[in-house]
Amino acid sequence: MDDFEEHRAYLHAVAYRMLGSASEADDAVQETWLRLARADRDDVRDQRAWLTTIVARICLDMLRSRTSRREVALDEPPPAGDPDPEQEAVLADSVGVALLVVLDTLSPAERLAFVLHDTFSVPFDRIAAILGRSVPATKMLASRARRRIRASAEAVDAEAADGAADGAGADTAGRWRVVEAFLAASRRGDFAALLDLLDPDVTARADASAAPAGQPVTLAGAQTVARQALAFSGNAQHARVGLVDGAPAILVEPHGRLALVLTFEIADDRIVELSIVADPGHL
Repeated sequence: MDDFEEHRAYLHAVAYRMLGSASEADDAVQETWLRLARADRDDVRDQRAWLTTIVARICLDMLRSRTSRREVALDEPPPAGDPDPEQEAVLADSVGVALLVVLDTLSPAERLAFVLHDTFSVPFDRIAAILGRSVPATKMLASRARRRIRASAEAVDAEAADGAADGAGADTAGRWRVVEAFLAASRRGDFAALLDLLDPDVTARADASAAPAGQPVTLAGAQTVARQALAFSGNAQHARVGLVDGAPAILVEPHGRLALVLTFEIADDRIVELSIVADPGHL
């Protein structure tokens, strides 16, 4: 079924974010393929939507088969001062890699509602049908998940602030802005902006998997590193800023799969060291 292959990477991305395990995601995608093979395909009008529903239900069953979790009543009132949905979606995206850790604290229903709606823009009415709940109840599940994500992000910020008070490093928010500016300049191909962000003596190190020749490479100097960043502009279209070991980094995820990570050492709002990692084992 060649048409299934068109959606395989997308389905794997959905399953991975639902389950947090690449091997389990593979199993969920395989089961989805089997169900498609057994289905009457004449009744399938929107195959991507149908496959999303199937893989979501499979993942939901897999999550429920893990340790059962107590779910809070859906009539629980939201706390005062909640941000609007757009702000909450931006927050969820900014958590980055740490998101998978936080998702493990959610109930299966909360996790499905949040991942499908906030990450993959699945409408709430379709999510409600998957969960067998009303649309308002489904929206409450996603909202509750966002609040937990936000609480986790605030905890990370507090930890970074404590570290700064002890002389442990630069302000996380400031470093995040530098990394975001680097990604934006790479996407635009803005050589001058890249130079402004790089320390004159910056070094960039790429592991063997990231280097074209298959050997680790070290580059030195702002001009050289900026030129290499311009060559990265194609990958930058699939990149976003997230957290790696508590620090802002660039994650390159073509077709929903992590392929490359760029980590940064930053001093006085300039990048002094850049590491590029593509080795699957390290990723």
